[in-house]
Amino acid sequence: MQPDAADVERVRRALGAMPVAWRVAAGHGAPSNRRFVVELEDGVYGALDGHPYLPRLLGWDDDGIAPALALEDLSRETWPPPWDAARINAVLATLEAVHATRPPDGVPPAVESQFGMDGWPDVAADPQPFLSLGLCSAGWLDDHLPRLTEASAGAEISGGSFLHFDVRSDNLCLRGGRALLVDWNNACVGNAVLDTAAWLPSLQTEGGPSPQEIIPDETPGLPEIASLLAGYFCARAGLPPIPQAPHARPLQLIQSRTSLPWAARLLGLPPPS
Repeated sequence: MQPDAADVERVRRALGAMPVAWRVAAGHGAPSNRRFVVELEDGVYGALDGHPYLPRLLGWDDDGIAPALALEDLSRETWPPPWDAARINAVLATLEAVHATRPPDGVPPAVESQFGMDGWPDVAADPQPFLSLGLCSAGWLDDHLPRLTEASAGAEISGGSFLHFDVRSDNLCLRGGRALLVDWNNACVGNAVLDTAAWLPSLQTEGGPSPQEIIPDETPGLPEIASLLAGYFCARAGLPPIPQAPHARPLQLIQSRTSLPWAARLLGLPPPS
């Protein structure tokens, strides 16, 4: 596949130079995104700001229709899974560095992000999409939805930490023992625990450890945060597919399968059945 003329022009404006070669960058992203690795004649790149957890920013262009972002080529780096202790620790170290970074001006608070939307009230209003997933019985939901809803509403997501807020294996790679994060469109300011906790359901589904092996159960506010995360995934996984992002619902389903039992256990509820 070759880029169309509009993509070529967007990349030329983003980089300030015309690429001399293009190749498709397979995988590691949403199907709705078009990704290419390009070569420039002069091979000169600029860095964004030197933070070690960011790939180098080469340029960008926003024509109001299809923004173009040019990053350094990461296709030869290590993209998990599989996971092992060293790779998990690299991601945790990167998240610690992100959370310690002074948030850039203009980054919104976490309450305005995707996880600022509590999902359990949507399940209560129309439980059928969630029940169609087969994650629990209608009886289990009737018995425990009030507790899940109460806990989720009490989740503390505000705070002063800089958050990536979309940590998943397709948004990170490993280089030299260090994790690099891409896709920063959900960056916000909030509670650092929420940023790390939101990664753990997908980590477990990819063969990694269970969430409690990463974040201790005694972490303040964790039951409420886990319930918020479970509600977010469970309220959306059973909805109709998104044409421009067909991967979204399957991803939300696998995260529901791990986040719901995690939340139930932390809240002292019986396992979903």
